[in-house]
Amino acid sequence: MKYFHLLFISIFTLACASNPQAQSELQSSSYTVEPASFTDEQKNELQVATFAGGCFWCTEAVFEQVKGVESVVSGYAGGEQANPTYEQVAAGQTDYAESIQVYYDPEMVSYGELLEVFFGTHDPTQLNRQGPDIGKQYRSEVFYHNEQQEEEARTYMEQLANSGKYDQPIVTKLSPLEKFYDAEDYHQNYYEHNPDNPYVINVAQPKVEKFKKNYASLLKEGIS
Repeated sequence: MKYFHLLFISIFTLACASNPQAQSELQSSSYTVEPASFTDEQKNELQVATFAGGCFWCTEAVFEQVKGVESVVSGYAGGEQANPTYEQVAAGQTDYAESIQVYYDPEMVSYGELLEVFFGTHDPTQLNRQGPDIGKQYRSEVFYHNEQQEEEARTYMEQLANSGKYDQPIVTKLSPLEKFYDAEDYHQNYYEHNPDNPYVINVAQPKVEKFKKNYASLLKEGIS
C-alpha cells in the first residue's frame, strides 16, 4: 500500500490503494503508443530497457517525457509467481517490483542517457522503499536485457557510487530480466489520465518537473 506522506494524509483517499472502479475516467489522448501497435519496422528499430524505482505511476510519467521513447508500459518484474496482480504486488505478497518497460529509439536516446534519467529522478540509496512507498515492491532495480546493458549499468552505478553524490551507499539491484508482466490497464499512462489524483499531484508531478528542469536536453519536443 502506498502511504501519502504529506501532513494532511487523512484528508485524501490513498490513490494507489483505491478500487479500480473508482479511478477517474480515462482521457482519449496518450503520450505514447502501445507496443502492440508497432509496425515490424518499428520493432526492429526500437530497443527495450526495464527499470524499477518506486511507484510505477511515477517512473512511467518521467520516461514518457523523454525524447526517443516510443512507449512506456507499467508492470511487474523480479518475481517468480505467474500472472501477478496489482493487489498481490502492492500488498508485498510476491517478490515482484513495480516496474516499467521503456521502448526507445537508440538513434535518439541512448541506454546510458536512460540510466542517467532513472538514477537522477529517484533515490537509489533507499532500501525497499521510495519516499512514501514502503516495501520490496518499491525497490530500486535495473533489469538488464543483454550483456551490453549489464556492463553499461554496472559501470554507471560504480561511477555514481564513487562520485560522492550520495551520503549513503547505493542499494539499487542489478539483475537479468527473467519475465515482465504488464500491469492492469488502468495503471497504464496513469499520470496523464489522472491529473487531479492527490498522489499524482504531490508525488509524481514533482518527479516529472525535476526531470524537465535537470534534463531539458532530453525532453520531447512540444512538452513544456
